[in-house]
Amino acid sequence: MYVAKRVSDVDHRLLLVLLIPSISLLFLLSLSTLTLDPLPTLVPLRNLLHTHTLTATTETSDPRRGKKDELVSSKMAVCLVGGARRFELTGPSIIEKILRVYPNADLFLNIPLDHNSFKLSLLKDSPRLAWVRIFEPKPITETEAMVRVLTPMHSPNGIKGLLQYFSLVEGCITMIKAYQTENNFTYDWIVRTRVDGYWSDSLDPEYFKPGQYLVPPGSSYGGLNDRFGVGDLNTSTVALSRLSLIPDLDSAGRTNLNSESAFKAQLTTSRVPYVTKPLPFCIMSDRTYEFPPSKYGVPVAGISSRGALNGAKCRPCTVACKGSCVAEVMRKLRKGWSWTEWKQGMMELCDASREWEKGWEEVFDGVAGEKLARARKRVGGLDIRRCVEEFDEMRGLAVKWEAPASEHICTLGLRPN
Repeated sequence: MYVAKRVSDVDHRLLLVLLIPSISLLFLLSLSTLTLDPLPTLVPLRNLLHTHTLTATTETSDPRRGKKDELVSSKMAVCLVGGARRFELTGPSIIEKILRVYPNADLFLNIPLDHNSFKLSLLKDSPRLAWVRIFEPKPITETEAMVRVLTPMHSPNGIKGLLQYFSLVEGCITMIKAYQTENNFTYDWIVRTRVDGYWSDSLDPEYFKPGQYLVPPGSSYGGLNDRFGVGDLNTSTVALSRLSLIPDLDSAGRTNLNSESAFKAQLTTSRVPYVTKPLPFCIMSDRTYEFPPSKYGVPVAGISSRGALNGAKCRPCTVACKGSCVAEVMRKLRKGWSWTEWKQGMMELCDASREWEKGWEEVFDGVAGEKLARARKRVGGLDIRRCVEEFDEMRGLAVKWEAPASEHICTLGLRPN
């Protein structure tokens, strides 16, 4: 009996020895799963158990942030083309919504000299000025291939106007490739947009798609919207070669093309994939258009419109048409022509049959906000002396500068005091 009792006591002690650590471990693990803050003495243990999991979760929880970081560390070029009309309204939005979103981007300007060029002094506030080219336009000789491929219809200045625009766009890739060669590197991304584009929101990282050229939907005029584009170096080289690819279009038998249909043809004949995606910008236009627009007419959006306007024509206005009125107007437009996305109440229309209304400045300031309003007023208050100072400052910031004397640019558009 005594022997049996001793064995039983040993068994109980052995069982307790085995159970106590197991119970303790279960207790600690249960604490680690509680949502309450752990006791101070348990913090190192919880950290040890969860450090790997937390790290992995943090790194993968926001893929958009990862894409943005990747783009900001990439080599990027932004090229602006076109006349500087209304640049006091559009320029600050380009700086805020593109250039400061991607402060690593090198800015290239390919701008014809005119009486609005003095407004370009706003770009002295750009993060990185690579190459500024402001030049006096010269006529481009029309070849037989150009006459066969292009049509003067629907172009305000006929084929000559198309060729000037194509030359501006192709100048971007010429400048960018020359700059690459001189500095011994290659750009990962090229953004091409117009000087007269007003941006209501930022250029999102989702618009950068390797191996594809991205353009806005709508305003396609029988081809592809050519008012903005972003792509890698290979796709951008084809997309921006507006003049030099005309012989290829001629060889492919393409004829009577406007700007948009020629743009689509050069991508398809070169087998460059393209994608359309809504973009938050519009083209600030002084032109007048019939209202309400007919089947082939041009809708002009108010800049107060919500959402992506995809490069549609716009102006600051007291809205003349919204809600069901917009639905009625837009349903009448030809889908593959001047039509643009309008559903979900995102678009409001101006009556653009007359010049900009009196008091448009207040409309613009109310929509664009205080910062852009200050920039507008700053340009409006420029005199020749201050303009020259700002251009000279801008010249000092640019890596390359091809432009007339600052005095010449400023006196073209500003009156002496």
